[in-house]
Amino acid sequence: MARYVIKRDKKELPEKLTRYRAELNDEQFRVVTAQPKAALVVAGAGTGKTRAITYRVAYLIEHGVSPQRILLATFTNRAAREMLRRVEGLTGSQNVHRVWGGTFHRIANLILRRHAVSIGFSQNYSILDSEDARDFINVCIDEAAIDTKKRRFPKAEIIQSIISYANNTDTSIYEVIVRQYPYFEMLAEQIERIDTIYRCGKQERNVMDYDDLLINLKRLLTEKPDIHKVFADQFQHILVDEYQDTNKLQAEVIDLLAVKYRNVMVVGDDAQSIFAWRGAEFSNIYEFPKRYPEAQLFKLETNYRSTPEILGLANTSISNNRKQFPKMLTAVKRSRDMRPALVPCSDVEQQSAFVASRILELRDEGTPLEEMAVIYRSHYHSIELQLELTRRGIPYRVQSGVRFFEQAHIKDVVSYLRIIVNPRDELAWKRVLKMIPGVGNTIANRIYEHIAAVPENRALIGSTDGSALLKPELLQSVPRLRESSSWRNFIVLLEMLVAQENRNDPARQIELILTHGYEDYLRENYENADLRIEDIKGLSAYASRYNSTDDFLSELALLSTERFKEPQPLVGEELLEGSTEDELLTLTSVHQAKGLEWKAVFIIWAAEGKFPSPRSLKEIDSEEEERRLWYVAITRAKDELYLTYPLLMTDYNRQTVLQKPSRFITECPAALFEVWDLEEENALTGSAPFELSASDKYLN
Repeated sequence: MARYVIKRDKKELPEKLTRYRAELNDEQFRVVTAQPKAALVVAGAGTGKTRAITYRVAYLIEHGVSPQRILLATFTNRAAREMLRRVEGLTGSQNVHRVWGGTFHRIANLILRRHAVSIGFSQNYSILDSEDARDFINVCIDEAAIDTKKRRFPKAEIIQSIISYANNTDTSIYEVIVRQYPYFEMLAEQIERIDTIYRCGKQERNVMDYDDLLINLKRLLTEKPDIHKVFADQFQHILVDEYQDTNKLQAEVIDLLAVKYRNVMVVGDDAQSIFAWRGAEFSNIYEFPKRYPEAQLFKLETNYRSTPEILGLANTSISNNRKQFPKMLTAVKRSRDMRPALVPCSDVEQQSAFVASRILELRDEGTPLEEMAVIYRSHYHSIELQLELTRRGIPYRVQSGVRFFEQAHIKDVVSYLRIIVNPRDELAWKRVLKMIPGVGNTIANRIYEHIAAVPENRALIGSTDGSALLKPELLQSVPRLRESSSWRNFIVLLEMLVAQENRNDPARQIELILTHGYEDYLRENYENADLRIEDIKGLSAYASRYNSTDDFLSELALLSTERFKEPQPLVGEELLEGSTEDELLTLTSVHQAKGLEWKAVFIIWAAEGKFPSPRSLKEIDSEEEERRLWYVAITRAKDELYLTYPLLMTDYNRQTVLQKPSRFITECPAALFEVWDLEEENALTGSAPFELSASDKYLN
């Protein structure tokens, strides 16, 4: 067979190469102009990773690579669209849209639409979104003839998470349950049966869920050699963004597609691998050179985001991780002669007061609220701060979209407290009642009508026998209650909540709610139950400072009066965001902050036992992942960084505890910090609210 190679017009290449040299730094230029072969690009925070990928695609196109022979895998379709839009601007090519760009799932769908028939699906298969998939899992539970009421059984959302994690990590259902859901181990066989019915049912109905797109693409490539050869021939160059966040299945798909040319360039930062909890496989990036021994290693270490002082702390901190690609971020910015501030606070209230006060000062000095963020390890760490910001009228957004007190599990617990304080609170009653297995809208309405008929509901607030809810007429009108152990447990809980020794102790009441049924409810209904339990324990610790449940609820009501637009009640888990002209401070967990940046960043609760999270340290290698989280938090800051923690706190057991700074602070030299000693402002003398100190006494 004769081969004919179409020659490209090379007249403009030297001129274009000169332009690339002018628009990229030396590190980026080496990546963009690398010779075709496997390449690992370790791109530190703020080093222009997206720029390097964009110019690499443009470089390939300008050097004669046909766009449809380039695959660009990203973690959001928006990221791929933005990169390809820039490529079009760089190249002027009208064919950039032919690049196979998008998420792994989008690329899988494009291939499967052509070849699904080969693995038993029709080309017109439907894709189930998360809600559709949960509904179908409920159908499978019914088909498996499992009595979910006889024994506490996980909701479809939990089963969906178990199946998804197993699929994406190439782990068995049983292993996932034992490792992550041990309280469901006795149900493992039933869950495995549901998974089997679910898989067969999807094939019968010609539907796939999101995970199936990748699973079936892998099946197609491994079971159908002819089709595998077509796509291995097609993709001459493969680029993968955020490679440190890929799971095992995604990495396997890329390896299958790259098998012929091996021109796969993966870009990521091992120091920012922080999503192991959702299946991301750190070893993918760490072991890439083993899978591709010929791979070139590039490092992007020139940082355009942060000051030298902030980078000095970040570099020193992450160097304590043993498993990593060593790198040293170097700042382009000039020094501002301001080291990261370490701010020990006397207690949680002073921590909140300091953060709020300093934010107002920075705004007065010209830094807009939009350029400031407060970062924390766990969402409940923001309880006191949210109240302090509200009191001071500082508008804010929560990056996750839901403020702490408006999350479903917090509203559930607060609803119990509301019916103790106000037994005629119909909405709170119905929310609480519908958490009881077998109680839906109709039965909840009937029960509330019965409760409301009791004069002033004396039985609930004046005695401890729960007689208002145990009267024969109620049990006759709702016969299933007579045999319900969940109902009897609910009555017992109410009796404990209104008992004399607990009635004005909101912390104790929250503890009782959690330990007498609600913890089980969370595990059955939410795949992130441990985080929600942690939130409720934090809420209980916070409530311990109030002398009555009424006072506690009144304080929480503050949050419903300020929405930075107009007062309105708290309604569900709505997305909180201002209009385009609103200026809002950002509150965010570290995971939500990844990829973002602000001029001034406050990391609160930088204390041992809070950051790193003690829960996460139960897993092997998790301390190193926690340190990577710490590194991500630090490198969000451009100009100013504040690390705060309270010296004293009240824990979940209502004990006063002396706090130490996080190990991630104490393992770094004291010279990297500026320790701030706080003083409360005296209204009479007008003394400064805090002063700088060179003391390092809090570091020892």
